[in-house]
Amino acid sequence: MFSISVLISGGGTTLKNLIAVQKSGTANWEISSVISNNPGVQGLAFATAEGIPHCVVNHRDYADEIDFSAAVYRAIENFEVKPDLIVMGGFLRKLSIPDNYTNKIINIHPSLIPSFCGKGNYGSRVHQSVIDYGCKLTGCTVHFVDNQYDHGPIIAQRSVPVENGDTSESLAARVFVAECELLPEVISEIASGSVSLVGRTVKIQPS
Repeated sequence: MFSISVLISGGGTTLKNLIAVQKSGTANWEISSVISNNPGVQGLAFATAEGIPHCVVNHRDYADEIDFSAAVYRAIENFEVKPDLIVMGGFLRKLSIPDNYTNKIINIHPSLIPSFCGKGNYGSRVHQSVIDYGCKLTGCTVHFVDNQYDHGPIIAQRSVPVENGDTSESLAARVFVAECELLPEVISEIASGSVSLVGRTVKIQPS
């Protein structure tokens, strides 16, 4: 079966959702490994509870992005099952992407890229910026990862309305519902071979 490795940094809510989808029996993929850049986070507990192989590659142990990235890839390749796709699920570190991992890593971002993205734009910061700007529409984006923050080709997006009286917390909660739907769908489309890339344009063939 098509396998994915999930990279996390904290509470693991995205991982928890992917585990739930996998357990539902509707997924054409499975989580083969989990890597966290922080020790002791809740997301690792979710992996432990489900018996998913996991490890920590602490970014603080490495001199720079290049060394850290190389350690992450070594960890991925050391797992018994080598993943077909790497999924950043709330992973808050930048990786250097070598040629052999081009278009094999995806990320989900809580805005409609290219708005409210880039270095330092994550979590509640994104949603507060959306509210402060007066946007009427926001959402989430799944994209391939390249060597710039939130820059790789966009695979899919889902919109979420901004409501009167929204706080960053209430907006984040509604965007996360959309994330929980969109990310597993994109993984399934990639696993089925429906996703192709021409330049920066991602095409998804109907199943």
